Amino acid sequence: MDILSYLVFFSAVSGIYAIATLGLNLQWGFTGIMNVGVVGFFGVGAYATAFLTGPAYPDAFGGFGLPPLVGYLGAMIASGLAALVVGLLTIRLRHDFLAIGTFGAAICIQLLAMNLKPITRGFDGLHSLPRPFAGLAATPVAANAYFLAMVVAIIAAVVWALERMVRSPWGRVLRAIREDEEASAALGKNAFAFRLQTFVMGSMLMGLAGALYASFTGFVSPQDLLPILTFQVYVMLIVGGSGNNYGAVLGAVLIWALWTMTETFLGAVLPAGLKQQVSALRVVLVGLILVLMLLYRPQGLLPERANVSREARLQG
Repeated sequence: MDILSYLVFFSAVSGIYAIATLGLNLQWGFTGIMNVGVVGFFGVGAYATAFLTGPAYPDAFGGFGLPPLVGYLGAMIASGLAALVVGLLTIRLRHDFLAIGTFGAAICIQLLAMNLKPITRGFDGLHSLPRPFAGLAATPVAANAYFLAMVVAIIAAVVWALERMVRSPWGRVLRAIREDEEASAALGKNAFAFRLQTFVMGSMLMGLAGALYASFTGFVSPQDLLPILTFQVYVMLIVGGSGNNYGAVLGAVLIWALWTMTETFLGAVLPAGLKQQVSALRVVLVGLILVLMLLYRPQGLLPERANVSREARLQG
């Protein structure tokens, strides 16, 4: 039972990260948008669902006790609006300048979470968040299993939708902008509008992932908005295969497995004096894997596929 409980818990968390990775894949994998503020939109979604679904707190405004599904919808809307504001200010920037701009936005969001105590409760966080289907489960393992089933269904729906979007004429414009934005603009495509659309939609998926994370753990605080989360999602996408939705899901599962298993392994084999450095060594190990992937298989485990859709070829 303990192994089953762990596998269900692991699968649910890796599924949440897979949704965030799919959002980044739409932005970076298909459009070339260097969004280094993943954790910021993840946090907006987490706090939005906590604000809408959590209980009333005596020291903070909010806690409307709405159903979790309403919280998820609100999280996507809130993260989409945040992305729209950030995108209007930064999306015209390129490469490292855009990366700096989005990273700064993520830091601002974390600072707001830390200091808007009348809403976020600061480092005390928002707790006792409801989980969907909790009333249907007789045991915690069953509750996690119901949640996992919901996450899997969401991933399937997101992949289904993204696959059709990127194979459509709209998706081919994204690839054209990624490869040569100036040439796309010369052909009459509004690159700014397309980049902004994908930035908002990808960030909404990141916000949904944050909402699911907050609902699953029942708690959210500024400690959940550390920049390491953005690093994790980028590694997941690079290892799985940038520009491939199935690769994004595979990379999320593999890297989260590595991230969790190395902590147990390093804690068991390291001498007592180094056990406190497990977290740092884990980052070094994942970083080493990232470097090796970039050197020897930069396309990832599941490379981006050519436009294999018969319908897309006929439309072209």
